Amino acid sequence: MSGGVDSSVAALLLKQKGFNVIGVFLRCFNVDGCAERDAEDARRVAEKLAIPFYIFDFEEEYKKKVVEYMVEGYRAGLTPNPDIACNKEIKFGLFLKKALTLGADAIATGHYVRLVTSNLKLAMRRGQKRLSVTQLQITNYRLHVARDANKDQSYFLWTLTQDDLRHSMFPLGSLLKSEVREIARRAGLITAEKKDSQGICFLGKVTLSEFLGEYISRRAGKILTLEGKDIGRHEGIHNITIGQRHIGAQLRDGGEGKDPKPFYVVRKEAETNTVIVAQGKENPALLSTEILLEAVHFISRKKPEDAIKCFARVRYRQKLEKAVLRKEKSYWKLSFENPVRSVAPGQSAVFYVKDTSLGRSSGELQMLGGAVISDTKSCLPVKR
Repeated sequence: MSGGVDSSVAALLLKQKGFNVIGVFLRCFNVDGCAERDAEDARRVAEKLAIPFYIFDFEEEYKKKVVEYMVEGYRAGLTPNPDIACNKEIKFGLFLKKALTLGADAIATGHYVRLVTSNLKLAMRRGQKRLSVTQLQITNYRLHVARDANKDQSYFLWTLTQDDLRHSMFPLGSLLKSEVREIARRAGLITAEKKDSQGICFLGKVTLSEFLGEYISRRAGKILTLEGKDIGRHEGIHNITIGQRHIGAQLRDGGEGKDPKPFYVVRKEAETNTVIVAQGKENPALLSTEILLEAVHFISRKKPEDAIKCFARVRYRQKLEKAVLRKEKSYWKLSFENPVRSVAPGQSAVFYVKDTSLGRSSGELQMLGGAVISDTKSCLPVKR
């Protein structure tokens, strides 16, 4: 229970269905002190629901597994996603393990995503001289996008495993956000009108740039155009995002004032501490047709072996794009039917397919899994 309306309603719905519910607030690393207020809100909701309430202290583990991961990623010129790391390492890592150790059957969260199960039949061969085949039926867990497309959070859950999902519940997957708030209002929960958290959860009102400045020293470097022309200096690549209108219109045509188009960041090179920019929001250098992937993970027990047509996004809430995912010799590659804009190495690419196993003609979107973006192939290469 995070102290927000979503986890509050998740607890309420499970109790109404007859589950033995225990509320838990995860105390993690927090910069501006808002976590204490959230913990108090969660406690008051638990009192209203008449359920036990506990606080698990994961602050040190969160610093190591999430904060350090994020800082080191930015230091290397990447754009890491701490929310995905938090789900993998903390919520469905340490929290799930501790809950099971204490005797819980499952954990439940307020994520907007749907958990779907089906049975798979597998053949197991036994014996050495005479091979006998035994049919095994096992449960396969899949994640479908939420009914509320505007709130769907499957993007942040691509690292989950079959064992994670076997012990997980997502009560809000079939509800709209408006319905969740109405349920909270009718139940008299104090979180009914509480605003959703925005940005990186542990920062609160502290900006990312301010936070990173405490860990990463400013290191000035060159700003180059696609043609290699030196047009200025930056104060640290960790403060710069791919696709950002960072350089500003004042450096028009290298500062000569001939062209009013602003510059946009198309690439960061950590090795040389260099930022590459291009003029114009529609510049082809901002677009990518292919991305290379690492740490590829598939959720279903049935893993794709060959090239697979899918839908993919490289940022949360980005429109899904048609793509082909294929395994090359030692890496995976995602090729888009239409170029995508401002792809940032370190971020996650998440893949979806239509699941027709439920007997619906159109098929619901199932999340296959995801990966970390390691590199991109721009529509316009950088010249030197």
